Amino acid sequence: QKSVLTSIKQDESLVASRWNNFQNYIAKIDAIRGFKEEVYQDGFFKDVFESCLGYTLKTTNPSDYNLEREKKNETDGKKADGVIYVNGEIIGIVELKDQKTKNLDAVESQAFNYHNSHSNSKYVIISNFDELRFYIDKKTAYEKFNLFTLTYDDFKTLHLLISYESIKENIPLKLKEKSANFEQTISKELYRDFSQFRSHLFENIIKNNDLDRSLLLRLTQKLCDRIIFILFAEDRNLLKANTVKEIRSRHQQDGFGDRSMYDYYKLYFDAINTGNEKLGIPKYNGGLFATDEMLDSLKIDDTYLDMEAQKLSDFDFESDISVNILGHIFEQSLTDLEEMNASINDTEFDKKKSKRKKDGVFYTPEYITRYIVENTLGKLCRDKKEALKIEPETVVVNPRKLTKAEQTYKEILLKYREWLTHLKILDPACGSGAFLNQALEFLIREHTLIRDLLLPFEDLMIGYEVEKSILEHNLYGVDINEDAVEIAKLSLWLRTAHKGRELTSLNDKIVCANSLLAMPFEENSFDVVIGNPPYVRVQGLKSNYEDEAKLYEQKFKSATGKYDIYALFLEMSFKMLKPTGKLSYILPHKFLIADFGYGLRTFLAENKAVESLLHFGSEMVFEDASAYTCIVTLSHDNQKLNFKSIHPKKIFDEFVYDSVGYEKLHSDTWNLSNNGVSQVMDKLNTQPLRLKEVFSKISVGVQSLGDDIYLLNGKFENNHFVGFSKELNGEVILEQELMKPFLKGEDVKRYAPLGTELYIIYPHFIDENGKTKPFEEEDFKKDFPLGYAYLERFKPLLIERKINYKTNPKYWYSLHRSREIDMFEQEKIITPEISLGANMTYDNQSFYHGTKCYTFIKAPKYKENYRFYLCILNSSLMWFFLKNTGYELRGGYFAFKTNFLEPFPLPKLERLEQQEPFIEKADLILELNKQLQNAKQNFLNELRLEKTPKKLQKFEELEFEEFVKEYTKAKKLKFADKLEERNFKNDWLALFENDKKAVLELKAQIAKTDKEIDSMVYALYRLTENEIGIIENV
Repeated sequence: QKSVLTSIKQDESLVASRWNNFQNYIAKIDAIRGFKEEVYQDGFFKDVFESCLGYTLKTTNPSDYNLEREKKNETDGKKADGVIYVNGEIIGIVELKDQKTKNLDAVESQAFNYHNSHSNSKYVIISNFDELRFYIDKKTAYEKFNLFTLTYDDFKTLHLLISYESIKENIPLKLKEKSANFEQTISKELYRDFSQFRSHLFENIIKNNDLDRSLLLRLTQKLCDRIIFILFAEDRNLLKANTVKEIRSRHQQDGFGDRSMYDYYKLYFDAINTGNEKLGIPKYNGGLFATDEMLDSLKIDDTYLDMEAQKLSDFDFESDISVNILGHIFEQSLTDLEEMNASINDTEFDKKKSKRKKDGVFYTPEYITRYIVENTLGKLCRDKKEALKIEPETVVVNPRKLTKAEQTYKEILLKYREWLTHLKILDPACGSGAFLNQALEFLIREHTLIRDLLLPFEDLMIGYEVEKSILEHNLYGVDINEDAVEIAKLSLWLRTAHKGRELTSLNDKIVCANSLLAMPFEENSFDVVIGNPPYVRVQGLKSNYEDEAKLYEQKFKSATGKYDIYALFLEMSFKMLKPTGKLSYILPHKFLIADFGYGLRTFLAENKAVESLLHFGSEMVFEDASAYTCIVTLSHDNQKLNFKSIHPKKIFDEFVYDSVGYEKLHSDTWNLSNNGVSQVMDKLNTQPLRLKEVFSKISVGVQSLGDDIYLLNGKFENNHFVGFSKELNGEVILEQELMKPFLKGEDVKRYAPLGTELYIIYPHFIDENGKTKPFEEEDFKKDFPLGYAYLERFKPLLIERKINYKTNPKYWYSLHRSREIDMFEQEKIITPEISLGANMTYDNQSFYHGTKCYTFIKAPKYKENYRFYLCILNSSLMWFFLKNTGYELRGGYFAFKTNFLEPFPLPKLERLEQQEPFIEKADLILELNKQLQNAKQNFLNELRLEKTPKKLQKFEELEFEEFVKEYTKAKKLKFADKLEERNFKNDWLALFENDKKAVLELKAQIAKTDKEIDSMVYALYRLTENEIGIIENV
């Protein structure tokens, strides 16, 4: 952005002087075109880097230089053409080619191999003496300069980015950060002003026009689309500069007669549609400005098309507002339209549960769309060029008299160009068009490459007609949302519009339809299918689209269990591919292991469909969605599935896939892991038992009808319970027998003693058949009058919730899910549902818990002690197993749920006495944790704080001065003088150091015992040192 670039001041006289030096380079252009790279590399470094950008070559000054030729890599001994030094460290790489190399994409890998081999390198420069590319650390984006046609302003930008003075001060990195911040700021400002403009315009249109409001909203949006085109066009030389200002001015000069401001806008709309020489407007047509009698008939007050439109016009749509920024605004715009529609229909609107959210739609980051396009469309293009033997350079001796080889090569290039025009690319859930725009950009680059390769043959092709051809032949999109379709069309028009050329009609290419039930395009007809399908669980489908959900289940193999709609999109989209085609989606990776993925896994395995899968684990890609995703690529008849666990921001780095053969992939869960891990997993699976055999019940706990009603903090006094009700915001007294001690997930810690001040109202009993039932209402009222009276206050609310949950409202006071009393009131193992590492503990005190904990109850036939199994379930082995088979959440946490725990392999003891050493260790570590808890609590009690800050809860990790600082802050203490401060410290020092030492010693004993338990578990499973290494390093 211009405003970002101008925020850094340069020495204008120095830039001007170096620009003069640059003219010497320009004078050599004809000679440079004929030079081979090795002949002119030294000259290029001298002519451009030394003379014009402030560098000093080693050959110029061996004792004080910052640019060196042919420096060996740190890793493999290969040589980069040039390296840039700052303070003796290599911070930049330069790679040069000659003029025959037209496609610098082909040079990227070589340059970045050099870059990655130097640990401190931040910058990469690639050039063929004319085109120069400048990269900051990654090859995902670059600034491009054409040296032969460089203007003074372009040179100033080049100098700002690449001069030694800038590189030395890290100016490019600072500009990159500023640019990202600026883009975010300008995006918010434009969105705010555009949103306000549309909202005010809509309100005025409603006031002045007696038509259906939903229709008026659609017309308002169409009018806004037209105005956005004008804003974009007036800054990009498609229309006259300041067209909006001109419209306003013409209206003002009219003397405010009979014609409104909107009449003048309509005059310009018609001119843009059909062309108008008098106004200097060429014909653009395309459908956006086609005559619309309903739109033309609207009455709009002048105010709303005057200064508010001018405010939008004042943004710089050439430099500051990129089409990517508009993409984000368009996507947000769709949510706004939904909100406005909800307002029209008097329905509630929750942004977190909006239709875009219900439809599972999230805006895809640009780096993801680019990766997916480059690894589908790009892969097909690379393979085709390789098959045709297309080189990155063309040499023609005499274009008027081609040799046989030259003629053959020309025909190959023309053949590739023709092949490009027949590619068909589909996004079946296109939204505002992010993927289609990315594919458009890629195809434009490919056509530009072929044009450059054909230039030596004097085969000239009009550049911008390529874009028209791509829109007419290559790109197809479908979306269920009509507004999204119109915005996708607009975004494609904005990227391809050229002065004087009509907009391409997209009515039969970008279509509003339900892709799953009424796909408007033929199966087996696409070379590439790309996108980000919606993510919606079947529960959401059935509550919002009940009829469609029934049809989905009839039509799709992958509609199994509690399926997600993205599974159906994957199945449908695979059928859209030609036999040689490629599909790539970003979508949740839960289908790999979840029960609902059974149908999809079956479909993919039967078709050997998955070519590769990049697994992002718990790393987040979407800002506004808690979806844990992967990029999956499908094609036909793969013999193996390639996979890689990777951070999403590293997908452009070099990496090696692991793989698994399709003979190992079926409908069961797909646990994708490397060979070493697979071998350990295979060995574990030789154990004779599984967790689900040994433990007859692995279950969540109770579910109330409202935790603020049923859960109370309190204690027992005089045979009653005295507690605090959040719902009433006050104290209540209830019967002691009605209350059960209740654990939340955070109360359950590894080998730790359990305790709580939280209790749950439990109006249930065990009947004569041993089943847990709710009390009959009369019995409940008679035996527990206090509890009954308390819950009766919420009776209408509880009945409503019972009806909503489709449970019997007769027992309106009962829990939604009570579970069995026997499950809680016996010996058991408890785990939190979500955990970083295994955090299970032992309970023999009859604690109840909610749905954020799971209880393990042994089958009666297994006589081993619970503490024996606790050692195994808390071991590193269990964590290794879950990390390779379970479901990862944000921050590396995993879900300890029944279906993930049940397959864990367990050994069968030959003799029961073999468990004794484990039980001893379990008793020891449980006792040590009890002592630790007491030691910590004793010290914290001394602090006498109502609420203990987190840092003080871990006081043993603090130095004494840190403790003093945190404690005085918590107590809000201020010392009158140094003496008072010294006395305070003297009072606390001995106690702090003593208790800290005791706590640290206990923690060390616990860690040692934990390690010993791990070793015992490894021995029990007969694991080798190598296998243990794999387990502990995953």
